Amino acid sequence: MMQLQGNAARVADVAIARAGDSRRFMIALAGPPGAGKSTLSDALVAEFVARGHGAAVVPMDGFHLDNAVLEARGTLARKGAPFTFDADGYAALLWRLLIEPQRDIAIPVFDRGLDLSRAGGRMITPGHRFLIAEGNYLLLPEPPWAQMADLFDLTVMLSAPLEELRERLVGRWLSHGLDPDAALARALSNDIPNAELVVKSSVTADLEITSGA
Repeated sequence: MMQLQGNAARVADVAIARAGDSRRFMIALAGPPGAGKSTLSDALVAEFVARGHGAAVVPMDGFHLDNAVLEARGTLARKGAPFTFDADGYAALLWRLLIEPQRDIAIPVFDRGLDLSRAGGRMITPGHRFLIAEGNYLLLPEPPWAQMADLFDLTVMLSAPLEELRERLVGRWLSHGLDPDAALARALSNDIPNAELVVKSSVTADLEITSGA
C-alpha cells in the first residue's frame, strides 16, 4: 500500500508541476496486462483529489470490440490483443476531451462481469482537470496507437517482472471460475504474448514504475 501511494504521489508531483495553468492535462498510464494499471489509476485519482484537483480515469478497455464482432472475425480467443480494440474511437474520444473541456462528456467503460463495454458508463465533467488515459497499448509506436502520442502531456509505464505477471494473470482467470489448467492455458495463449508485446515494443515513457509483488 505504501508503495502504491508513493507511486501515485510521484506521478501527481510531476503532472501538477508540468500542468501549470492548463485547462486540462492528459496522462497516459500504459503497461502490460496484470501490472496493476487500474489500481494505480484509482490511487492517482485519489491523490489528485486529496490535493484539491479534479481527476478521472478514461480507460482504453471501454473500447473493446464486442464479442459478437470478434466472433464474426474469428478473433474472440484473442480478446485483449491490440487488434481487438477500437483504437481510432478511443483516440477520437481523447481528442474530444481535450478540445471540449467545458462540456460533460459520457465515456464507455468495460464491465468485466458482463464481459462487454457499457456506453455512457462514466461522465467526464469540466471539473476533471487531470485525465488518466489507462490501457495496455497507449505507447506502441505503430498505427493506430501512435496517433495518440501528441495527446499525452505525460506518459507513464507501469511494469512488473514477467513471472509476477504470469501469476497475476493466471489468478485473474481462476477468479473468473476457470480450473487451474484452463487458467494457465488462457494466460499463456493470449495474455502473456500481449504483455511481452507491451514490454518489448512500447516507446520509452516519461516515468517508468515497477509495481510491487
